[in-house]
Amino acid sequence: MPSEEPGLPVESWRWPEPAWRGHVDAVRAGRRLVPDRWPGGARVAVALSFDSDHETIPLRDGETSPGRLAQGEYGARVGAPRILRLLARYGVPATFFMPAVSALLHPEEARAYTEDGHELAVHGWIHERNMLLGREDERELTARALDTLDALTGRRPVGIRTPSWDFSESTLATMLELGFTYDSSLMADDEPYEIVAEGRPTGLVEIPVDWIRDDAPYFTMDRYGSVRPYSRPRDVGEIWRDEFDAAYRDGGVFQLTLHPHVIGHRSRLVVLRDLFDHIAAHDDVWFATHAQLADTARAVLDGTAGARPVPSERTP
Repeated sequence: MPSEEPGLPVESWRWPEPAWRGHVDAVRAGRRLVPDRWPGGARVAVALSFDSDHETIPLRDGETSPGRLAQGEYGARVGAPRILRLLARYGVPATFFMPAVSALLHPEEARAYTEDGHELAVHGWIHERNMLLGREDERELTARALDTLDALTGRRPVGIRTPSWDFSESTLATMLELGFTYDSSLMADDEPYEIVAEGRPTGLVEIPVDWIRDDAPYFTMDRYGSVRPYSRPRDVGEIWRDEFDAAYRDGGVFQLTLHPHVIGHRSRLVVLRDLFDHIAAHDDVWFATHAQLADTARAVLDGTAGARPVPSERTP
């Protein structure tokens, strides 16, 4: 976000060094948290996630037309059940980041996630743009979302993914105050790392995301805007296979972010099934929820698991 500090010029090239250095150092990537070997002796960790936004995207923007809401409803009515069946077929766990309003609209779905052995994690109240909120509003909505998912499922979430995939000036403090053990919103590495704030380690594990490993940039459609799904699903599947293969070579993490209302369509779910087949062809794979991955990363942080040295030059 552009700086609004009093007395600081709008033009960043006019900023004194303490100004631009202060912004950069506010939230940074610290120690990389990759063990010598993943649980079970696996070579690679696979962390699948689904953002069950459903109707909250139009609701966030005050759009209440049946057409826009129906696009979100598809995720709950069709996409999520298909995804749960696919995960059950391959016997793999996943993490579902769900806005609280989405969970209130579809409580049986929220409970189905945890009953099927998956993780349910926080994704805001109504998929609000947390970057635009004041400190108190952001904290109140995040706390309300946390309590809502806990009340619906009887399991208190330990992880969060911000709706904006970004931090406001108060986001990190809110996460630490509410007791989250990990976040999955930032993009400073391929592998888990500890978040550092103004040079100080926070103990909060980051499981990084990236737009490359997200279905929405490839397939999103806005009838009244310029956003169009220009990518063929099978081309996107090739990108994700290459991402997995590189993670396998590195002995790292393959993390993927999907949305039931996006990936849940027939021609796209085929790509996910093919990706699962490709991954399943490798014996030494550890499928983990984001919470399980964060626990393993924390073992490195706490010194109870050996850390793999960071190579000076990684295989492309």
